[in-house]
Amino acid sequence: MNLAATNESLAEISNYLIYSSMAVYTLAFFAHMAEWLFGSRSKVARTAAALTAGEGRQEDRGAAAPAVTVNTAGGTAVLDRPKVVTRATGGARDVPDGPGAHGGTAKGDLYGRIAVSLTVLAFLLEAAGVASRALSVQRAPWGNMYEFSTTFSTVVVGIYLVLLFAGKNVRWAGLPLVTTVLLDLGLAVTVLYTESDQLVPALDSYWLWIHVSTAIFCGAVFYLGAVGSILYLFRDSYETKLAGGGTPGRFATSVLERLPSAATLDKFAYRVNAAVFPLWTFTIIAGAIWAGDAWGRYWGWDAKEVWSFITWVAYAAYLHARATAGWKGRKAAYIALIAFLTFLWNYYGVNMFVNSLHSYAGV
Repeated sequence: MNLAATNESLAEISNYLIYSSMAVYTLAFFAHMAEWLFGSRSKVARTAAALTAGEGRQEDRGAAAPAVTVNTAGGTAVLDRPKVVTRATGGARDVPDGPGAHGGTAKGDLYGRIAVSLTVLAFLLEAAGVASRALSVQRAPWGNMYEFSTTFSTVVVGIYLVLLFAGKNVRWAGLPLVTTVLLDLGLAVTVLYTESDQLVPALDSYWLWIHVSTAIFCGAVFYLGAVGSILYLFRDSYETKLAGGGTPGRFATSVLERLPSAATLDKFAYRVNAAVFPLWTFTIIAGAIWAGDAWGRYWGWDAKEVWSFITWVAYAAYLHARATAGWKGRKAAYIALIAFLTFLWNYYGVNMFVNSLHSYAGV
């Protein structure tokens, strides 16, 4: 078998693995849905919401937390109820985290574990598909939008699983993550698909590995931060309504009471965005150096360069707002979402709708 036939076979294997991963991600999606469905039937979740509401009102009045009565050998002892809370940012509430998507039910937790196992399997299949694509073209597997999209979703899931297995409370991101990955892969295999091919000589550089890999990693982390910011806004509205004595709708209560507290989600979004921001700075610098090698200039105000810089400015504004009194909380979260939208436009819009030197591979 000659080299061309081997590469073609590897490309076919890559396509098969990507489609297989989509099938397994679909099963993981239904398992996550089952986790949320059975968790909604749990009294534990409703109790957690009641404690959250009660605690918020007690703090407004300066009251103490409810006591817990325990039996001892010599009678009865009354202890203060331990408060599992996350310290909020200045002026915010301190409330317990929700019990999770499973709502404290054994069946919900079982489906959640199945969903995670399926996500691991889908991740391995997709990663193998990306590796096969790299072998078929004998270069880094992100020379066009199709390759970039499949690699991006692989890295997003990989980061999520690393956080999960490191013991971080991120299983709440499972359903939105799998949903987004399915949409991303669906778009990749239908609209963005491009046959295996080589890059133009000017772009066949080791900087492809450095610049594009860091861009993909940064985008994956920015995505997780955006999910945290969106859920923070919903959970914060829910907590505000409870603290004000209001009654959220049944569906909102069933879902939002199981999420981490608004303070936890806010901190998660801030920490991941702040952690990856220096790497995004390096990504822009690396891209400028690569442009100098490939096109003879470091900065030419190309559309991709401009929007990369706009994304940098937007995230810098978010980090500044997050550290500024009066701009923490919801205002900062809105800026974070605007920043992520600029990244998405740079990812999809510039490549597909704007004439740019970075459109060398079509899509």
